[in-house]
Amino acid sequence: MFWFLLIAMVVVVAAVTLAVVGGGDSEVLPEVAPEQLVDPLPAARPVDRDDVEALRLPVTVRGYRMADVDDALGRLGAEIAERDARIAELEAALAGGRGGQGPSSGPSLRKDEGPGL
Repeated sequence: MFWFLLIAMVVVVAAVTLAVVGGGDSEVLPEVAPEQLVDPLPAARPVDRDDVEALRLPVTVRGYRMADVDDALGRLGAEIAERDARIAELEAALAGGRGGQGPSSGPSLRKDEGPGL
């Protein structure tokens, strides 16, 4: 039993040594180029829901690439701010267009009602 364990240990040490040394000029595991985010969000048009759902950020050893995440979040934040400003502008234009003709501005007459006959 002792000889079996000794031979098994020598084989394991030899295998680990060959794996670490690499057996010559060739690398055991070649370096892989990091995955890059090509074009996460369209630049020519506003971002919509399908773009956000299709967004897949490349994964690295410790999570996501911070630069890619920052770029995507910055773009989404700018789109949301632009839409909020546009909504506020349209609401202000709508409120100004009513000119005090809201539902509580006074009595209104329906077509079938007369002025008080």
